[in-house]
Amino acid sequence: MANYGMLINTKKCIGCYACRTACQRQNDLLPDEAFIRFEEREVGTFPRVRVEHVPLQCMHCEDAPCVSVCPTGAAKYGTDGIVEVDQGRCIGCLYCVAACPYQVRVRNSQTGAVDKCRFCTVAAEDGTKMCSCVEACLTGCRIFGDLDDPDSEISKAIVETGAAPIAGDLTKAKIYYVR
Repeated sequence: MANYGMLINTKKCIGCYACRTACQRQNDLLPDEAFIRFEEREVGTFPRVRVEHVPLQCMHCEDAPCVSVCPTGAAKYGTDGIVEVDQGRCIGCLYCVAACPYQVRVRNSQTGAVDKCRFCTVAAEDGTKMCSCVEACLTGCRIFGDLDDPDSEISKAIVETGAAPIAGDLTKAKIYYVR
C-alpha cells in the first residue's frame, strides 16, 4: 500500500491561490471554507528581502493529534495512512480543531461537521488523476506521491532539496516543505 505525501516548494510558490481555488471546487466548499490556508512571511535581509507564500493544509500526520482526541472515531487513519474524517460520525464537537497544531481543520457551516484536506483520495486511488491542488499549480511547486517508493518523484525531490516538515518534529507530518 502506498504511503502518500506531498512536497511544497515555497521558493516556487507565487501565492496565486490556484491550488486553494481548485481544492474548493473539487470538494464543493463554500467561498468562506478552504482546506488550504496561506501564510506570508518576509524572508531575507535588506536589500534582499522576498515574501514567502506558505500554503498550509492537513499534514496527514502519522501521529495525528486530531485522531487521538476524536470521541466518536470520525477522525481516523485510512488503509493508505491518509487521515480521514467520516462525516456521518462527526458530531461537530471541535476537539480535532483544538488538537490540530497546524490549525487546518474546517467546520462546514451547513452541517456542523469538521473536514479537511483529503489528498483527493478518489482521484489518487485510480492513478489517472492527481490531487486538484497539484494539477492547478502554475509553478509546479507541489509534488504528490508515495513516500515509501525511493524511485518516486516526491522521494527524489525530498532528498535533492532537503525538504522537511514545516514544524520539524512536532508531528510525523507527510507534507514536506522546501524553504
